Amino acid sequence: MKLEGAIFDVDGTLLDSMVIWDTIGGNYLRSRGITPKPGLDARFRSMSLYQAVRHYQDEYGLTDSADALMAGVNAMIEDYYAHQVQPKAGVPAFLESLHKRGVRMCLATATDHHLVEAALTRTGLWGYFGGVFTCSGVGHGKDEPHIFHTALHFLGTPKAATCVFEDALYAVRTAKQAGFTVAAVQDPFEHDGDTVQKLADYYITHFHETEGLFT
Repeated sequence: MKLEGAIFDVDGTLLDSMVIWDTIGGNYLRSRGITPKPGLDARFRSMSLYQAVRHYQDEYGLTDSADALMAGVNAMIEDYYAHQVQPKAGVPAFLESLHKRGVRMCLATATDHHLVEAALTRTGLWGYFGGVFTCSGVGHGKDEPHIFHTALHFLGTPKAATCVFEDALYAVRTAKQAGFTVAAVQDPFEHDGDTVQKLADYYITHFHETEGLFT
């Protein structure tokens, strides 16, 4: 594919960060000296943050206000993005290669802007991207194509020469249904990798192995 534009997801695609979302429910309780019940993290993933902290109150007897609990969880997440999370292997070199070829790049993510900026600034990747679009900012999740269309309009590149890079099945499906070329990135926290691989136009196991995929 002759690539002129690239729209990148962040978590699980550029950053090896899905672990924080998969474990934050239990880890917050452990930080409070409470042992989580089996299955908590799986339940937490299906909840909004407000629903999760209400669950803390109802099931674990925490008497803090919902706002205080949400602030505590968010502080752990912010610390992770600001000080710990790392790019996936091969990502810096891949982005540099696209930059040298003049490929226009932006971000389309469900993660809050300040978390993305903190992580990518610390890891030296922020400067590769001309813009960042969040689901909250666009007003639609990735189960709808609005964020991808917004990113494409920003890039100003032809859709046929623009690729969406994603790791999550639902986002890959949305981008494909919207007519985008999709490069799916393998991530262990996407549990239906076989379906992702079948849907995507390209499947990236490691970014070190992308030579020749995009010209």
